[in-house]
Amino acid sequence: MKKLLYSIVCIAFLGFLTACGGGNDETEQDTTTTEEQAGDEQQTADAGDGDALFQQSCSSCHGGDLKSGGAPDLDKIGSKYSKDEIEEIIANGKGGMPAGILSGEDADAVASWLAEKK
Repeated sequence: MKKLLYSIVCIAFLGFLTACGGGNDETEQDTTTTEEQAGDEQQTADAGDGDALFQQSCSSCHGGDLKSGGAPDLDKIGSKYSKDEIEEIIANGKGGMPAGILSGEDADAVASWLAEKK
């Protein structure tokens, strides 16, 4: 009787390990950037378009509509902060936001664009 119970427990344990165990089934993905993709990225970054830069760098936390992300809403941020204050927050971070996500002309373009949101 003990042998039967022991066998059932062992088989169940092996079945569990087999079902939950994973191997290295990672597939190799091609992460190289094509010339067309590189041109598109360069065009977006060079354009200085605040909206495009925001969508590229900030919308994953703040939401594409400025208010549906997990970070604070930015749909009326211009009524609370000036362009210079927004640019300072972008440069230095605030609360849970890390510093330096954007810098230079990109930070200036996004700060100008957000300052218009009132």
